[in-house]
Amino acid sequence: MANILLLANINCDRLLQLDKPLQTGGRFHYQDGGSRLGGGGANTGIGLVWAGHSVSLVSQVGNDKVGNWILAQASTQGLDCRLVERFEGTTCEMLLVMTPDGERTIIRPQRPVFELPSPPKWQQFDALYTNSSAKGISGWTTSALNDCLVVSQLAKDERVRPCHVLIASITDMQGRCIGDKWEFAEQIAGESLQYFVVTDGENGAVAYSKDAQVHVPAVLAEVVDTTGAGDAYAAGLIHYLCQQRGIKEAMEEGARWAAFAVATPSSVPGQCLQHYLTAPESE
Repeated sequence: MANILLLANINCDRLLQLDKPLQTGGRFHYQDGGSRLGGGGANTGIGLVWAGHSVSLVSQVGNDKVGNWILAQASTQGLDCRLVERFEGTTCEMLLVMTPDGERTIIRPQRPVFELPSPPKWQQFDALYTNSSAKGISGWTTSALNDCLVVSQLAKDERVRPCHVLIASITDMQGRCIGDKWEFAEQIAGESLQYFVVTDGENGAVAYSKDAQVHVPAVLAEVVDTTGAGDAYAAGLIHYLCQQRGIKEAMEEGARWAAFAVATPSSVPGQCLQHYLTAPESE
């Protein structure tokens, strides 16, 4: 399959399960769900490993016991962590506050600045996926455009992300895009942009191109935990794009992966996705 480089966070998530939905000024009881591997690097990368791809991760963790645990967990799942940087300091846990309906709120500490080194030789990779706030991402993606597929998540700020495919959720767009969505995306991704994919939960997703748009419905599933659904969608999309499938087929695969993710009580992909990817076609 493909050689894929992921530039994304990898975390130790601590799950707090609330007894009722969040509201301002409320009082809540919680159950401590313990620690689990998470972050976009794991949530996206593990499914791609199960799909047969070789996945290398660029991220950073602290040079401490929690950092060691994260790398051990990720490596056990088949992710190549040799490019993960260690910083001197504590790897803080991410708090995932989960309500009974499966919706989650993320509380995280301020991360140390992650400044990327010189980019690798892109000829060795088939795809680059970025979902990080690291400094220097635009230089990496620009240098990769002529050698491999570049897929990026929309940044939380206005930084440019030169890429072929830009992904955003409808909530990422709130207050930021009040006009033409393609023009907005081109300002972020540049002239190399081929598709701007906007996901909208149970309403599906729309891919915008310069002259057209394609809507693909969501795959219905019983929602257990929405954490990692967007990451799983991106992974399914990348999986099919690396097989030279069209954007509509790739979005349909992304929708299937996202459905498996929301039906699984974890951040990283669950066994249903693994079975789907590894079962004989006759099943």
